[in-house]
Amino acid sequence: MGRIGASGLINWGGPGTRVTRLELFYDLIFVFAFLNVTSVTGSNLRMRGLLEALLVLALLWWCWTGFVTIGNSVRADSGVMPIIGFCLVAAIFVLALSAAGAFHDIPGGLYGPWLFAVAYLITWLLKTATMWTVAMLEHTPVLPTLLLIGPALISAAIVLLAAAVPQRVAPEGVAQNVRLGLWVIALLFEYLGGLLVGRTGWYLRSAGHAAERHALIVLVALGESVIALGVGASARPGQPLTLPIVFAAVLGVGVIAGLWWLYFDWIPLAVEQKLHGIRGPERLPVARDIYSYLHLPLVVGIILFALGLNQVLAVVSPARGGADGALGPATLYGGVSLFLLALAAIELRGLRRLDRVLLAAAVLVVALIPAAYRLSALAALALLAGVVVAVVLVQLWATWTLRGTVRAVAVDEQTAMEAEANRWRAQHL
Repeated sequence: MGRIGASGLINWGGPGTRVTRLELFYDLIFVFAFLNVTSVTGSNLRMRGLLEALLVLALLWWCWTGFVTIGNSVRADSGVMPIIGFCLVAAIFVLALSAAGAFHDIPGGLYGPWLFAVAYLITWLLKTATMWTVAMLEHTPVLPTLLLIGPALISAAIVLLAAAVPQRVAPEGVAQNVRLGLWVIALLFEYLGGLLVGRTGWYLRSAGHAAERHALIVLVALGESVIALGVGASARPGQPLTLPIVFAAVLGVGVIAGLWWLYFDWIPLAVEQKLHGIRGPERLPVARDIYSYLHLPLVVGIILFALGLNQVLAVVSPARGGADGALGPATLYGGVSLFLLALAAIELRGLRRLDRVLLAAAVLVVALIPAAYRLSALAALALLAGVVVAVVLVQLWATWTLRGTVRAVAVDEQTAMEAEANRWRAQHL
């Protein structure tokens, strides 16, 4: 059991802390947020809209990492933390609802950019208050604590400025570009501020918690691809299923299953084991790079694939009315390539291992994009599915020994933990 904080209102996490059910509940809100962004973007897939969606996803991701950071230090389901968490959930839900209007106001309601910016500021005010309290209870000096929370607050203020100022000082077209530029600056503050985390006195209490939390968000992103596939295949209730729709569904599931295998088979297990072996302040920068930074392109790659998959279904489904498909193959193939590159980067940073199979596969998938534009939507998806299955098989062959070692260690650890838990239960329950 974790020790109780000096205030009696928090319960500190420990080296063996795992994800709580309440944190899984919080993730439901982010599932909706990601789905809302991709749904709005997929309905009118253009380059400008795609760029704006990626910026919103990057901002939501950093917002989510704040949840993870707090949950790694204090138990989310103990003391006062559930109350703080539910307040955060309310703000995040408003953030998710207003994501479609983050850059462009939708007439007939509250001003979208302003609503989004205010909700985002509230989330960071709540998280800042929590992180400041944790730092003070840990007797962290004021200056390092400011380095921890300052960049995020500056970023939130810039997003607020982007919502309030441009339309007052420039024509609508120029205002949109000014808002876009301010968002880029805000995100630079967020992500460059993360590089200072090693100087803040903050540390990673539980490598297992961080690994499990990020594995679950990858699962959420893959689940979103399944939703995109299911919604695309059944655009309206009672729609008859044609043979092309069935083929597209099977091929889509094949790609999603392949991505699941490439990520979950052994790489996150090996990275977590490596992190357990790192002691002291060196652990936090490694975890930050792997989880906060490199898991973002991994998740974005899955979401881009989901957007492309939605476009494929729009083409092959009569009820969807077709689609222009201008960015469909690029997002479909580009998303998978980005996923493979991010996975290779995670391996390189965490395990010091250059995965030539994943790198070669990422290059191959990009090289096939011109061919995908010359094929039908269904044939392009079939080609991609074939490549992903081939990558899984080659990767399995190339890493057979390493994979076996990593998975054996994971099974031994799980068996030891279960035996210890059974001993404790026999004595206390």
